[in-house]
Amino acid sequence: MAPRPNSPNLKAGLEDERLTVASVARRLGIAPATLRTWDRRYGLGPSSHIEGEHRKYDGKDLARLTLMRKLIVQGYSPCDAAEVALSSKAKGAAASHKSTQKVETADCSELIESLLKAARVYDRSYIENTLKAQVSKRGIINTWNELIVPVLIAVGNEWAELGTGIEIEHLITEIVTRLMQSSNQTPDLPINSRPVLLACIGEEMHTLALYTLGAALAERNIQSQFLGARTPITAVGAIVKKSAPPAVFLWAQLAKNGKCEVVGDIPKIRPAPRIILGGPGWRKSSRKSVVRVDCLDSAITEIVRAVGA
Repeated sequence: MAPRPNSPNLKAGLEDERLTVASVARRLGIAPATLRTWDRRYGLGPSSHIEGEHRKYDGKDLARLTLMRKLIVQGYSPCDAAEVALSSKAKGAAASHKSTQKVETADCSELIESLLKAARVYDRSYIENTLKAQVSKRGIINTWNELIVPVLIAVGNEWAELGTGIEIEHLITEIVTRLMQSSNQTPDLPINSRPVLLACIGEEMHTLALYTLGAALAERNIQSQFLGARTPITAVGAIVKKSAPPAVFLWAQLAKNGKCEVVGDIPKIRPAPRIILGGPGWRKSSRKSVVRVDCLDSAITEIVRAVGA
């Protein structure tokens, strides 16, 4: 008889499960080299070792790495994400397994490695053509989560560890920005009569997530209006009064820009737009009318609700 889901035998099996670097990399959708860097630089490696065997990850290690990747996707720096992951209390093996399943991606490790190799030799054509093909195959958000974010993580780790590769990050960012801009075409028959408003608040200059969100919304026939970097709250308020958007998405990657009190400066109109705050720069808000999201998938869910799709 198979063990019941909550039986001690099953929990012990998950706890005792030990995974290789390649297996963990496949589950998280990152390059094996990234895992080795996280081990060497931040101490996020296998926590136990059996003499005479290769080092392998157990359930608790996998839970920490899952959290590490999730935080980086949300916009945390690898250093800050590692600090949170290491300080978090390990949950049971069954919970760890469940949380890992949520972020488990297709086996993209070889494709990630090929994109990194192309970036290091500045092969723009290969990167552009590969990402275009993957967007057609996987869609915007899956390509972002499974390929673009892991590549950016690997490049960011190299820059943090060796002080090299900033030109590679700029190349990839520029290619992805152009790809998302070209994908963000106004739908012929949008499901929303009034465009959703997207903006980087304050002095925020990081726009890549906004471009990606706009393209993902267009993919779902949702029209959006992009105000871009360094948008003052007065400009957001002016657009809200003029166009009455069903949702307003404000991005803040840096803490100095995520000041929740500015939300109070958005004019009160009817029907009231859903105010959505994205990015790690936002502090906790007590405003009932404000929704905090921790990933682009959640942002899309909230925007879809707002437009009534």
